[in-house]
Amino acid sequence: MLFNSFQFLWLFPILFVLYYITNKNNNGQLYSTRISNYMLLAISYGLYMQWNPVYTLVLLWVTLVTFGGAMLISKSSQKQLLLIWILVILAILPLFLFKYYNFILSIITDLCSLLQVKIGLNGLNWAIPLGISFFSFQAVGYLLDVYMGRVKVERNWWDYMLFVSFFPQLVSGPISKSDELLPQIKQIRVFDAFKATIGLRYFLWGLFLKVVVADRLGIYVDKVYDSYMYQTGLTCAIASCLYSFQIYADFSGYSLMAIGVGRVFGFSLINNFNRPYCAASITEFWRRWHISLTRWLTTHIYVSLGGNRCSKVRQYWNIMITFFVSGIWHGANLTFIVWGAIHGILQILEKAIGLDPKGIFYQTPIMKVLKPFRILLTFVLVTLAWVFFRMPTVEMAIDFIRQMVTNSTLSLFTTSPDTMLLIVSALLCVIAKDWIEELLPNFKLFTSKYLIIRWTAYVVLSIWILLAGVFDSSSFIYANF
Repeated sequence: MLFNSFQFLWLFPILFVLYYITNKNNNGQLYSTRISNYMLLAISYGLYMQWNPVYTLVLLWVTLVTFGGAMLISKSSQKQLLLIWILVILAILPLFLFKYYNFILSIITDLCSLLQVKIGLNGLNWAIPLGISFFSFQAVGYLLDVYMGRVKVERNWWDYMLFVSFFPQLVSGPISKSDELLPQIKQIRVFDAFKATIGLRYFLWGLFLKVVVADRLGIYVDKVYDSYMYQTGLTCAIASCLYSFQIYADFSGYSLMAIGVGRVFGFSLINNFNRPYCAASITEFWRRWHISLTRWLTTHIYVSLGGNRCSKVRQYWNIMITFFVSGIWHGANLTFIVWGAIHGILQILEKAIGLDPKGIFYQTPIMKVLKPFRILLTFVLVTLAWVFFRMPTVEMAIDFIRQMVTNSTLSLFTTSPDTMLLIVSALLCVIAKDWIEELLPNFKLFTSKYLIIRWTAYVVLSIWILLAGVFDSSSFIYANF
């Protein structure tokens, strides 16, 4: 069930009341985590089954393999590399079958065609289970942490089931570490009005980002990208910039709503975004964008390959492998691999010339003076990479960029004046908030010490959502990954 659907908006208060009221003793306190965890588990699986009940078996398979695999690892007196490889392969087998089988089959078919060899392998025609990349990575991350001795094995099956399926983050993350979420699952949780208030603030801003900003930008972006060959270079450039903000508002909007719902239920989830378009380098961008995935890839891929504890050439190779995994994680398409490669190459270039955050030139006076230019350059490079992310084929992405660069006509495609006004005003609101909080870290619009500022922000956002929100229950972009 999507957070931006009317069904969730009326169901959420009911779930909230049931969660806290049915688990109280005479003193009004939660007497045990057991019943509340059972209830959360039922809610999580119930909401997931609304999409497709059959695919709940996939969720159960990944949960069972990683839970049982961790138990096997814990009983072994020494690390067994073959065992962990078998367990990881079994855990990601559904991910491979549903997401990558047809992609790999198409590559094999194309290669055989070049060699003039005919093969008759059949593809699989089925939908990808919702959020499979997210819950698979979270479960595999736990398995690898147990193998490396970072965390102790979890022996409570029901708690582990909830860890993998916790409904706020199940569809699009954030990807939690076991030592962050499992201890919270085991804690006694009582209603905390302060946490609930913070959660509702997160949810309100996330809902605004999704239905007012992302979905409204998507109307314009989709029209331009679907007919880019008939658009001017200026229109393509504007649409590319708007897509950068669309995917940011869409994904960060979901993450904030997930964090908000989690807070209301007594959980603290990792913040997935930290104003990424204020980054002054590609390396810094990835420390601000999809933070939980970056952390997962850094821990389990980059560091495992040797990280920066090796030669420069090997370190650069490790970066490219990490971004290859990042690209292929996002989708079974060459466009995602190219997108990941672009970010990997740009990070390598930054490290090579000392312009990454740990580089020798990053904090020099001249670099500080040039920071606005570096931020703009980073945004342009990220935006160009997003073209490959957005387009269905590499060829179409290159054609789009060619159209953007070579067509010098200055006319601009516009929709109705009302739609354009809504797009511009919502976009300016997001940019202004991010930059004010970037430049003034102590300024927080929703947590201002002045009551009138806080409530003005709540009321204005609520009215804006009701009047300008696109309530068509559109899927989140990252729900497809």
